[in-house]
Amino acid sequence: MLDEVHTAIAAGADVILLDNMTLEQMRQAVAVIREEGPRVLIEASGDIGTDVERLAAVAATGVDFISLGALTHSAPNFNISLEFA
Repeated sequence: MLDEVHTAIAAGADVILLDNMTLEQMRQAVAVIREEGPRVLIEASGDIGTDVERLAAVAATGVDFISLGALTHSAPNFNISLEFA
């Protein structure tokens, strides 16, 4: 996992996505990115859920952005149509 972070930094990535990582893995990746890379934006995604405590813990790792798929996966649908006469 950290090998991929090193590779992304070496390739000059502007943004690095940390996907489906544990909190500890995120902390380690953020530390490496902040230490080695120029200012690289970091996004966390995958298995974030909507639990406020989990969300706060992910934010505390130091990532810049958090993507929540649960917001769209669990959204109810609403069937509407547009008809012209």
